[in-house]
Amino acid sequence: MTTEPTMEERLDALAKAKHDVELGGGEAKLDKQRSKGKMTARERIEALVDAGTFQETGMFAKHRTTHFGMDKAVAPADGVVTGSGAVFGRPVHIASQDFTVMGGSAGETQSNKVAAMMQASATTGTPFVFINDSGGARVQEGIDSLSGYGKVFYNNVLLSGLVPQVSIIAGPCAGGAAYSPALTDFIIQTRKAQMFITGPGVIKSVTGEDVTAEQLGGADAHMAKAGNIHFIADDDEQAVLIAQKLLSFLPQNNTEEPPIVDPEEIVEPDPALRDIVPVDGKKGYDVREIIALIVDRGDFLEVKAGFAPNIVTGFARVVGRTVGVIANQPNVMSGVLDINSSDKGSEFIRFCNAFNIPLVTLVDVPGFMPGVTQEHGGIIRHGAKMLYAYSAASVPKITVVLRKSYGGAYLAMCSKDLGADKVFAWPTAEIAVMGAEGAVNVVFRKEIEAAEDKEAKRAELIQLYKETFSTPFMAASRGLVDDIIDPADTRREIAMALELLANKRVSRPAKKHGLGPV
Repeated sequence: MTTEPTMEERLDALAKAKHDVELGGGEAKLDKQRSKGKMTARERIEALVDAGTFQETGMFAKHRTTHFGMDKAVAPADGVVTGSGAVFGRPVHIASQDFTVMGGSAGETQSNKVAAMMQASATTGTPFVFINDSGGARVQEGIDSLSGYGKVFYNNVLLSGLVPQVSIIAGPCAGGAAYSPALTDFIIQTRKAQMFITGPGVIKSVTGEDVTAEQLGGADAHMAKAGNIHFIADDDEQAVLIAQKLLSFLPQNNTEEPPIVDPEEIVEPDPALRDIVPVDGKKGYDVREIIALIVDRGDFLEVKAGFAPNIVTGFARVVGRTVGVIANQPNVMSGVLDINSSDKGSEFIRFCNAFNIPLVTLVDVPGFMPGVTQEHGGIIRHGAKMLYAYSAASVPKITVVLRKSYGGAYLAMCSKDLGADKVFAWPTAEIAVMGAEGAVNVVFRKEIEAAEDKEAKRAELIQLYKETFSTPFMAASRGLVDDIIDPADTRREIAMALELLANKRVSRPAKKHGLGPV
């Protein structure tokens, strides 16, 4: 006759079972992970969520594969830790791959666990954070592994525009695994991680090109060259801090407004704003200095800082309200719009619109980038993305023209005709079809050719054109600028406009979705 185990014995057995799973691939592999300057899967979650809030799901999940010796393989939690927790008191769902368990390889069970967390995010309206550290598909599982990837991709798309999705690339992310991060809203990659579809070995065998893993899929390559990622972190700790800060700006889902944090009631004029933009229109300046003086405590989380730096995008708060900031950067290529900056700007605008984040646009743009490379690269198609994104956006849209605003780029940077709710201009604003120097060659060509002193006549006509068109007054007279303001009052004017537009309502024609340029 056998004796049933007591409750205490059962609890001891449960504690041991949990301990065994928490060890992942074992102490030696965990130590090896740490020796590389990387956190373990569980340590990353502990760093991300508020203390004591993580509730694990699927801890005892097991694979069902029997091929190629897998019937004897032990894979604790099947190589991924999943569950929910809170970040600054707000719930999130999380999946964190465990590289110590079969290299974090994704099989059927692992992917099902990840997909289940994504479905829970959809059901509860909470953000989803996926920490990637995997050698790729679990080859021993064949088609089941590929099917698992498909489930994850499908749920990425279902969550798109519904809840914020954040990917952290903290280790290898190869092959099909790279497509899940690409389907999320933000990618944070550490300098200890690589992400690519085909590795250096395959590239060498197929194309003959020699490239290192870092050159191919390192953080700098993905930021500056490919524009695939949004943030670079030095290590796991910094990646987690970036994710926490990012989530603090965002609503939980598309039905909520972003959180209001420490609203300030009084906004004083800041004369320092009057001295940043040079009087000489040909001189550059760092638009981030203006952003810092406009937003709360100068706190600005720049997105894709290393890609297309001629446009600046990022999150901030104005009197406690989250805003998305889009600004031309005169210090880089004079702030011109090109293919990459149009892609960067439109992607950011679309995200903000999906999650009810007002847009503040700071304009100093000389136009679209001319040249054969840009034309053949599709500047028309890519530039149209800015026009489309701003026109489709129904959130509050506030535009401030700082200096140049020329031609089609004037429209593409959220003009009144593209639905801007409030347009302010500084006295330094130049709103025109093109710069005076170029315009007089078109408008006054005959007069210049007939003049005895062509240079003097040209200078005279340039001045005339500037006085007539290269000011904000003509646009204001047509109702395309709501007010010409003292730069010192910019923060106050934006704050008042945000308050006024807090309950903005927009009626749109019924349709399945638009067909914007791609």
